Amino acid sequence: MNPFTYIACRTVADAVRALDAPGGARVIAGGTDLLIELRRPGKQVHSIVDVGGIAELRGVSLQDGNVHIGAGTTHAELACSVLRDSSARLLCQAAAAVGSPQIRNRGTVGGNIMNAATCADTVPPLCALQARLTLVSAGGTREVPIAGFFTEPYRTIAKENELLTRISFPLPSPGTRGAFIKLGRRNAVSISRLSVAALLVMDDAGVITAAVIVPGAALPVWQNIEEAAAILRGKKPAPSLLAAAGKTAADVMVRQTGRRWSTEYKEPVLAALVRRALEACCPPAGNSRETRS
Repeated sequence: MNPFTYIACRTVADAVRALDAPGGARVIAGGTDLLIELRRPGKQVHSIVDVGGIAELRGVSLQDGNVHIGAGTTHAELACSVLRDSSARLLCQAAAAVGSPQIRNRGTVGGNIMNAATCADTVPPLCALQARLTLVSAGGTREVPIAGFFTEPYRTIAKENELLTRISFPLPSPGTRGAFIKLGRRNAVSISRLSVAALLVMDDAGVITAAVIVPGAALPVWQNIEEAAAILRGKKPAPSLLAAAGKTAADVMVRQTGRRWSTEYKEPVLAALVRRALEACCPPAGNSRETRS
């Protein structure tokens, strides 16, 4: 590992000043991604700005129907937050699926977003929830939708001197049901090979009025697969309908990424994961008005 200047910050203002200094800097919170990157041969960083000690970057709160998550909130904190019994529970499911207990206790939601790895577990549910990101720099504060934040794997529209401070989204209506499903090479301490975040809203008659399907590690950037979601709207859930949505999602993946060595495996698996995620969003038979997420 090459030498660098280490700067520990106690406030957002301190971090912003450090990031704006000449020479370039990288932010570290939990360090679960950056420390691995710094060990790569030839990797050089002028300074590391540690935001792990900034209290204002931690915590999950509900205010006026909106959820606010500090970017420095760990996955373990998010998994056990007030959201686990809400209509946004799929985000807690995703946080609980990250890595190992050690990683969940160190890694942060903000780091998962800013690293922009296609296997990031919290990004699909945050996209499904239409989250917005607050970025702060010496030039001011701006808020951007997460849907347009990623340009390609490991690339975002964030500037080098910007600090992600908060993730926000409106709490889904009580009738919204969500699910997050992840597939890895093993049952624990696993990096996602594919994942799916799904949200469904159904009326009193059990008809789907809104649907969102966001896969992870499947497309160049995260997105709601509108073609698959459109199949569901205006209809009651049925095995054939959910399977058709899964097949459509897989077709979209192949159309966007082309056929490669992994497609033979990923195509049927994504179709199955989408179907299973949608099944998890549906109330048990005979209880169509149940409203847990």
